[in-house]
Amino acid sequence: MSSDLPVIHPDWPAPANVQALCTTRAGGVSAAPWDSMNLGDHVGDNHGDVLENRRRLALWAHLEPEQFFWLQQVHGTDVVTLPAAQQIADAAVADRPGHVCAILTADCLPVLFCDRAGTRVAAAHAGWRGLAAGILENTVQHFETVEDVMAWIGPAIGPQKFEVGPEVREQFLDFSPHSDRFFAMSPDRPGHFLADLYGLARFRLKQVGVSLVYGGGFCTASDPQQFFSYRRNGQTGRMASCIWLSDEN
Repeated sequence: MSSDLPVIHPDWPAPANVQALCTTRAGGVSAAPWDSMNLGDHVGDNHGDVLENRRRLALWAHLEPEQFFWLQQVHGTDVVTLPAAQQIADAAVADRPGHVCAILTADCLPVLFCDRAGTRVAAAHAGWRGLAAGILENTVQHFETVEDVMAWIGPAIGPQKFEVGPEVREQFLDFSPHSDRFFAMSPDRPGHFLADLYGLARFRLKQVGVSLVYGGGFCTASDPQQFFSYRRNGQTGRMASCIWLSDEN
């Protein structure tokens, strides 16, 4: 891969044939407020600019644009196996080389998965609704042996910036009262909470037996130079977190 596109590489011990990355907001052609590497075609950006950004990503990864499977994300829990005709889903799984699972985010959690043998990969879009409803658990179910699954959590809004109402907290408490430790009282709004999406995701993954979890530590809302953030800006672009199998052994 060339080095002219600023990307984040997952810090995990994935097999050599597992390729993964997360784009930043830099390196594209989109104008403000989508500047510049916006990969979302549903946020009001010029369609030609989005296609050019996607072409640049594919070129950087030594792939064809057609190998990237862009989901129509709806904050749900459906998972598709690539190649798939169905695009309305919030996670994708692939077990053949060259099919790229891609998730678009601008505050929600992107979670990438692989098994230790390098035979299957997946990507999930986990906003708070999907996370509470079980999108991560549904994705893990597509792997044969949960003990061999590793996950990497990409850039999302951090626990000091993600303020939510009591109804959000209640949905997670309905799953487990232990979820309470991932919510802190908001210092600015009585009755509201600061939610730790990273902590909630790690907790949910641990509950289904996934102990090999990496990543976290970013805050999209606090880093306007590197990341898009819907909570910060409203109209903005989307980063892509992508994972695929190569032919490398």
